[in-house]
Amino acid sequence: MATPGGKRKKLPGLIVSDPLLKPFQADITRREEKIRTMMDRLVPIGKTLSDVASGHEFFGLHFKEGQWIFREWAPNATEIFLVGDFNQWRENEAYRLKRIDDNGAWEIRLPENALRHEGVYRLKMKWPWGEGDRIPAYARRVVQDWQTGIFNAQIWRPANPFVWKHTDFLPEKTPLLIYETHVGMAQEEAKVGSYNEFRENILPRIKDAGYNTLQVMALPEHPYYGSFGYQISSFFAPSSRFGTPEELKELIDAAHGMGLAVVMDIIHSHAVSNDVEGLSCFDGTPYQYFHEGPRGIHPAWGSRCFNYSKPQVLHFLLSNCRYWLDEFHVDGFRFDGVTSMLYADHGLEKAFTTYQDYYTENTDEDALTYLALANSLIHELNPHAITIAEDVSGMPGLAMDQTSGGYGFDYRFAMGVPDYWIKLLKERRDEDWPMGYLWHELTNKRQDEKTISYCESHDQALVGDQTLIFRMMEDDMFWYMAKEHENHRVDRGMALHKIIRLITLGTAGDGYLNFMGNEFGHPEWIDFPRQGNNWSYHYARRQWSLADDPNLRYGLLGRFDKDMIAMAKAHALPSGPKPTILREDNVNRTLAFFRQGLVFVFNFHPTQSYTDCAIPAPAGTYKVLLDTDAREYGGYGRQDLSIRHFTQPGNPGENFLSLYLPSRTGMVFMKETK
Repeated sequence: MATPGGKRKKLPGLIVSDPLLKPFQADITRREEKIRTMMDRLVPIGKTLSDVASGHEFFGLHFKEGQWIFREWAPNATEIFLVGDFNQWRENEAYRLKRIDDNGAWEIRLPENALRHEGVYRLKMKWPWGEGDRIPAYARRVVQDWQTGIFNAQIWRPANPFVWKHTDFLPEKTPLLIYETHVGMAQEEAKVGSYNEFRENILPRIKDAGYNTLQVMALPEHPYYGSFGYQISSFFAPSSRFGTPEELKELIDAAHGMGLAVVMDIIHSHAVSNDVEGLSCFDGTPYQYFHEGPRGIHPAWGSRCFNYSKPQVLHFLLSNCRYWLDEFHVDGFRFDGVTSMLYADHGLEKAFTTYQDYYTENTDEDALTYLALANSLIHELNPHAITIAEDVSGMPGLAMDQTSGGYGFDYRFAMGVPDYWIKLLKERRDEDWPMGYLWHELTNKRQDEKTISYCESHDQALVGDQTLIFRMMEDDMFWYMAKEHENHRVDRGMALHKIIRLITLGTAGDGYLNFMGNEFGHPEWIDFPRQGNNWSYHYARRQWSLADDPNLRYGLLGRFDKDMIAMAKAHALPSGPKPTILREDNVNRTLAFFRQGLVFVFNFHPTQSYTDCAIPAPAGTYKVLLDTDAREYGGYGRQDLSIRHFTQPGNPGENFLSLYLPSRTGMVFMKETK
C-alpha cells in the first residue's frame, strides 16, 4: 500500500507475522495507536512507566522520616477517618484525613507512637448519601478475626524485616517446566496449610520432581477461601491465612535457592463484590474502579469488572504488578481470566472460530491496552520476568513481543489441549481415537507465539469436574491401586496417564505444566470448605502419603513423571524446533514424531501390539530412553530395554527403525553417539 508521497506504508507487525490478518489492518493499527496514546497519557515526559507504577509507595500506610503517613484515593468521599484499636474504633479529630488535591487524594500524618505494629484499623468513609467502613485499597496486610469473621487492615512494621539471600536469581526459561501449586491445600492434614509448611515440606518435593518453575495460586487476600483465590479483595496484601509477609518472602527466597522460579497468579480480570473488604463501592460509588451498571458485574462470577479506560484504574493495577515484583521478588505472573477481560461478553459460551471474532465491537480494546502496558512495565522492571496469558479465545498477538506488533506476553496457555483430552475420554473408545485429529490438536499452535501445554490443571480437579485418572479408573482407584491387585480399569488408567503426559510434553510448544499431585494420579477432587460440604477441609489437601507408600501404585506414576521431566531437561524439551511427524496410522492407532534428536513412538491401541513396525528415523543406532510400559513405572515390562536398535535403509535417502510396539505404550528413542 502506497502513501500519497509514494512511500510504502509499513505493515503492522502482526500482519507481517500472519498475512491472514490483513483484512483487519485498520483494527490492528487502531489498537497499536491506542496503546501509544495511553502510554503518553500516563507517562510524563522524562519519566518511565515504572516511575508511574508506584502508587503503592504513595498511597497506603507508610512509616517515613519518623512518622506515619497514610494516603487514600477516594474522589467521592466527603470525610475520612482512620479508626482502629488505637482509638477504640471511634471517629476522632486527631485521626481525620485531609483532602490534598482535586483528584481525590486524602492524607493523614501521625507521630510514631500513634500506631503500633500488629494494630488493626479501617477507614470510616463518608459520602453525600451515606457512609461505611472500608479496608484501605492499598493495605499491605489484612487479617481476619477467626471468632467474628471480620477482616481488618493490620499495621505491619516488624522489628526484624526479612533480608533476602538469593538476590541474583534468574529464572530458567528453557525449558519452562511449571508446577502449579496452592499453599493452603498443599499439606495432607485437613486444614489450611502455611507458607512455612509449604517451604519445609513441599518445596523439596517439587525440586526432587525436577520442575523449575512454581505457579502459585491464591496469594493476594481473598475473603472466601473457597474462591480458590480468584475473587480478590486486597490486591496488595498477601493472604494472612497462610502466614506473615516475611514467611512468604522466606518461601520465595528458599525456592530461588533451590533454582525454582516463582510465578504468581495475578487476578486483574475482576474483583470481589464485597463492599467493606473489597473495592466494590469503595468511596460510595460503584464506578470508582469498575464499570457502572450491568457491565460492572460479571454475569457468571458475580464479581466486579474493572474499567480499563480510566488512567487511575490502570495506575492501581500497574502499581500492583510492580509491588509484587519489588516487595516479594516474584519472577513473573500468570494473568488469570484474560478471555474475560478481552470481550464485553467475557467470552461466555462463545466459540472463536474465525479471525472476525477478534475484531468486533465485542473486544474490549481498553483491556488489551492495559495488558500491553502491564507487559511493558513488567519487562522494563525485570527483563527476565515470565508472563503468561490464560486465554481460551486465541486472540492473535497476545504472546508476541511488542516490538513485533504483539501485546508482550512471554507465553500463552494451549488451553485446547486439556479440553481435547477430556473430549476423547468422554466421547470415544480408546480403539477409536483419531490419530490425525489428536496430532492436530496437540500441535495446532500459533507459530509466532510461545505456548505452554498441559494435560490438566486445577480446573479439571475441582468438584464438578474430574481429573484424567479418575475419568479412566473411576471408583476402582479407591480399591485396586495396591501393587498386589490386578484390575483392568486401573491398568488402563495407569498406561494412558503416562502416555498422555509424555505425548503432551513432547509436542508442547515452549513449556509444560502440571498441577500439584496430578503427577502421581492424586485420587480425589478438590473441594474447599463451604456450606454444601459442612465446611470440611477433607478434599482441600494433597495426600502425599499415597505417593510415598511402597505398596501402592501412585509412587510408580510419580517415578515416571520424575524421569520424564529429567529427560525433558536433559534434551531441552519442550523448546527448539517443533516436532516433525514420522508416522500417523489411524488404523493401527500408532503415532511417531521426531524432536530435539529424539524419536517418540506411541501405540494407543488398547489390545494390539505390533512387531517390525517401521518408523522413519535418521540413520544410526538407537536405545530406549524412556518407556511408559517399564515395570518400574507400573507397566508390564514388555520391551527389552537393553536392545540396541539399528536403522535400516528404506526408500532412497531414507532410513527406518523396525520396532516392537506393545499396546498402550509410549517410548522415546535416543540416537547413540560415538
